[in-house]
Amino acid sequence: MKKILTALLLVLTAWTAAPGADDVFPPRPAPPRLVNDLTGTFLTPQEAAQLETKLEQFARETSTQIAIAIVPDLHGYAPGDYATRLAEKWGVGQKGKDNGILILVKPKTATEKGEVFIATGYGLEGAVPDAVAKRIIMNEILPEFRRGNYYAGLDKAVTRLMELTRGEYTAEEYLQKSEGKEGGSVLALLIMFFLFFLFIFGGSRRRRHTTFGGSVPLWTLFFLGGAGRGGDFDDFSSGSGTFGGGFGGFGGGSFGGGGAGGSW
Repeated sequence: MKKILTALLLVLTAWTAAPGADDVFPPRPAPPRLVNDLTGTFLTPQEAAQLETKLEQFARETSTQIAIAIVPDLHGYAPGDYATRLAEKWGVGQKGKDNGILILVKPKTATEKGEVFIATGYGLEGAVPDAVAKRIIMNEILPEFRRGNYYAGLDKAVTRLMELTRGEYTAEEYLQKSEGKEGGSVLALLIMFFLFFLFIFGGSRRRRHTTFGGSVPLWTLFFLGGAGRGGDFDDFSSGSGTFGGGFGGFGGGSFGGGGAGGSW
């Protein structure tokens, strides 16, 4: 009987020591922070501080909370599942408004690809639908991450999310404008290739004065080709206020699994 009790005690000890949700999902930041680099290496302290200031100001201005969590491991979870569970545990956003967004990053390693996911609270799924979250990842985050510009990728994504949740433009407008930007780059290259062909194989007089349709100079077409890349989202300017003080903490927002992810 004593041996049985000893065996049961060992099993119970092993079960209670096994990794649980509290080990897999880090606790709510204390002191409260919106930018949490749990790897300690993805962002420099200065970069993290700059993003923190930007996000704190936005939270005070709008009550919308955009948080960043950079974790070393997803512990077998899919990025979207991990992001949603972590955002729920931290309570990103305001209770009742559910106006929180979590940008989750699991950095690339020698054996694993990097993962990024934008999780949106219930209250922001209209302003930032899944298709828009995906486009932000593909257009703003991943190109910079692939070049090692981690701060730039996060900063660009944060700016877009701020503009969208402020209502500076709609999700549809963002999709149209960013799509035009992508397609326009290909069109510009085709136009420039065509003009280069005319320039090389035309006569010396035509090389100086080549026109398209008999009226547009060559240099003008080059200019138009560059302009044909579509609008730049820097045209949308974000308003900024001056708010002092630190971040007061998450408000208990809820998440329903909305968002999108990508890898590099």
